[in-house]
Amino acid sequence: MTVTDHATAAAVRSITTSRGITSDVLVFGPDGAPPVVAFHGVGGHLGGEPTLAALGDRFQVFAPVWPGFGPAGGEELLEDMLDFTLHAADVVVALGLDRPHVYGHSFGGMVAAEMVAISPASYGSVALVAPAGVWIDEEPIADIYAMLPYELPGYLFHDPEADAAVLTGGVDFEDADALKAFMIANSRRLGTAGKILFPIPNRRLSKRLYRVTNPVTLVWGVSDRLIPPSYAERWQQLVPHADLATIADAGHMAPYEQPAAVAAAVTTALTT
Repeated sequence: MTVTDHATAAAVRSITTSRGITSDVLVFGPDGAPPVVAFHGVGGHLGGEPTLAALGDRFQVFAPVWPGFGPAGGEELLEDMLDFTLHAADVVVALGLDRPHVYGHSFGGMVAAEMVAISPASYGSVALVAPAGVWIDEEPIADIYAMLPYELPGYLFHDPEADAAVLTGGVDFEDADALKAFMIANSRRLGTAGKILFPIPNRRLSKRLYRVTNPVTLVWGVSDRLIPPSYAERWQQLVPHADLATIADAGHMAPYEQPAAVAAAVTTALTT
């Protein structure tokens, strides 16, 4: 989906960072509520972002679109993990936020964790939903870049048949023009994220997580086949004070499968 398709956001704000990267930011919740910056995963903003919309009942949620995931450019300026991390921090500065809470899902959780590790005092509490970035040699994360499209839902969803449409945003693949546009946009998204996820999502984040002193809550779908729940145990070894909330009947895409349960876990994490 594109940001203009998003019906439940209170507003769409455009910002430009000090590096000159322009991004759209979805905004949920009222002005003056505690701020949360939310970083999306490889799929981009999907399915009306029901978890972020629910969080808007208690927070003002700012959900930037990563370069390469929307109509604006800028992805050519992001070459490595540090570039992505500094861009995330620049977005917070451009939004004028002071010590916001941080939320990240999957790829977005990986960058969010790195951002907080670099400057923990700049942020409040942290909620990470099935974050990438940690690696276990004995249990490697599935390679989405080696999968055929029909294989992805089985790794991402607890109920692939019911939820696979979330990935396509309702695109009619029998419409040649719609299919072409989807494939081009998807290739651009995967190419951008692949700079830090391919060939394996291991950028030595684990060496720096000791610096995260913020309250941290990990949220994991019990049926996650992409980054299985055993990775939550590894995260808790690296961030011993991190709490863990598991979500039943949910896979890697828990924020879209069980938004009420994920929003409740994140709300608890950010208000404790």
